[in-house]
Amino acid sequence: MTAVAPRGLPGLAGVEHIGFTVPDLEAATAFFTEVIGCELVYTLGPFQSDGSWMTDHLNVHPRAVMDRLAFFRCANGPNFEVFQYESPDQHPVPPRNSDIGGHHLAFYVQDLDAAVAHLRSHWVTVLGEPTDSTGPSKGQRWVYFLAPWGMQLELVSFPDGKAYEGALDQSERQGVRLWQPEMPDQSPR
Repeated sequence: MTAVAPRGLPGLAGVEHIGFTVPDLEAATAFFTEVIGCELVYTLGPFQSDGSWMTDHLNVHPRAVMDRLAFFRCANGPNFEVFQYESPDQHPVPPRNSDIGGHHLAFYVQDLDAAVAHLRSHWVTVLGEPTDSTGPSKGQRWVYFLAPWGMQLELVSFPDGKAYEGALDQSERQGVRLWQPEMPDQSPR
């Protein structure tokens, strides 16, 4: 009998952090702490190299300078590692979802309408109105918004779950549920 090699990374435990670059780390810190509600944990930097270290280790221009980086914790879920770089070949415009490498971060909230009102009260650009999902995501509501530097972000909520959780049988979804943050217990103690 031939042994089958296990799939994936040995010891995989989950997503520890997500990293992205902003044009002004101080302004991004204010946005993530004051508007979103994340906590700044620590900062580092600057980092630069006269050799090829930046290219060899980070796949950036060899003369790129990582001015600073900051780690944030945003309630439950992966940490954020946020960079501020200077680089001779830097692209100053964030990618759209339709661009290769396009991305967004989604924040789970219990009350989507209250969260949208909060963003609007802070003059955050909200893209359209909340959308009710259909199909396997039925039960979910979402809306996109923009960080002050143009990065795409999303609010999402599905307090009663999504349709796929009950509508699809175990063989179709292989017993796997999407991960979602757990809300802290709000009951009085």
